[in-house]
Amino acid sequence: MTTDADAKYELITRRLQEVLGGDSIKAILAEDRSPKCYWGTAPTGRPHIGYFVPLTKIADFLRAGVEVTILLADVHAFLDNLKAPLELVGYRTKYYQFVLLAVFRSLGIPTTKLKFIEGSSFQLTKEYSLDNYRLAAIVTEHDAKKAGAEVVKQVESPLLSGLLYPGLQALDEHYLGCDFQFGGADQRKIFTFAELYLPRLGYAKRAHLMNPMVPGLSGGKMSASDPNSKIDFLDPPAVIRKKIKSAFCEEGNKNDNGVLAFVNSVLMPISQLRIERLKGQTGADEEEGKDATGDQAPFVSEGAPEGTVFSIYRKEEFGGSLHYKNFEEVENDFVEKKLHPKDLKSAVADGIVKLLEPIQKAFEENEEWKSVEKLAYVDPNAKPKKKKEKVYHPPPPGKGKNVKQQEKADENGSAAPTTADAATTATPAEPPRNDVVPAAVEVIKAESQS
Repeated sequence: MTTDADAKYELITRRLQEVLGGDSIKAILAEDRSPKCYWGTAPTGRPHIGYFVPLTKIADFLRAGVEVTILLADVHAFLDNLKAPLELVGYRTKYYQFVLLAVFRSLGIPTTKLKFIEGSSFQLTKEYSLDNYRLAAIVTEHDAKKAGAEVVKQVESPLLSGLLYPGLQALDEHYLGCDFQFGGADQRKIFTFAELYLPRLGYAKRAHLMNPMVPGLSGGKMSASDPNSKIDFLDPPAVIRKKIKSAFCEEGNKNDNGVLAFVNSVLMPISQLRIERLKGQTGADEEEGKDATGDQAPFVSEGAPEGTVFSIYRKEEFGGSLHYKNFEEVENDFVEKKLHPKDLKSAVADGIVKLLEPIQKAFEENEEWKSVEKLAYVDPNAKPKKKKEKVYHPPPPGKGKNVKQQEKADENGSAAPTTADAATTATPAEPPRNDVVPAAVEVIKAESQS
């Protein structure tokens, strides 16, 4: 490859966990062609800040001249064990598109270079359906179940829809005309499934690029369905700080540490992008940063040493602020307990609040987005409003407007009461007679004597 092609390949693959079929991408770049990529997301649960990981990486693709298609996989969302009921899929698809566009703009990524497409726009065609049947005729149940093990929700009695999911994702590569598919490391089994079965249908084998997975705030996978494991794009600053404060971040322990991982996968890469942009290093993407919303400053303190990518504020009495050129330095300081969890959490919370500010502002200014959000994610705790029925309660005797009307009528010489007045001044019912029971007793005595 030429030096330019080498630089583009480095941009495309930097910070990835794994690359399958990288040689095919190198060959395209060597021919001075633009590779085509697709990244898909199924609009199920509410998207969270873990989405910054792939969306930041897409900025690298655009800098390298890659043509990016974003698939809003509405059909996949429905197939995944009813995570998104059919009546909600349309609203959630729209909500996801609003969120993704707002995130891209906040990062300074030009949305004119991106192509959005809904899965149902081509997955319901005759040609696609026939290929799906052809695939179903050669794929074993074992392979289909294994491929979706890390992605499709696993239940005791799985639905047939979960077995269809991997096949559709494989076919998408051909129908979207991509050279490589991009996703998280949890997609690996679906990617190898596609590499095995697409050639058996006579279609080309594609390359696959994988991002590392970001652990949730409570350890384990960050999940859209677990509110305690993630931060929503619309969470207010107070909620963000509370979640980060209670997140798992044991001193010296780097394993399953979502706070530490977020620095590596989101804050430092975004900070690096902004520093490179300030230096004019945007590669093929000359429009990058032009329409960016919000503060575009890197996460670096004023007066930090040259080459710093991430700074952590610390009081002078505790040694002053810390400055890092790469994540290895952050991780080493944390493991050696030179970086305290409290200081790390404070820096991460500040960074997340700044990242989400322009996104939340865009949401508040967009009435359509707000309406869609209410329809897509109904508050489970919301109680339906009940209409209060008006019940007439007559006023007590001697009070109320009817009494005043009667008094006025009396003064005019008319004593005829109205119906309402009669109701309020009715004579009380007579008390029961006390002589009834003794009389009955006398009758019984007389009968017994006879």
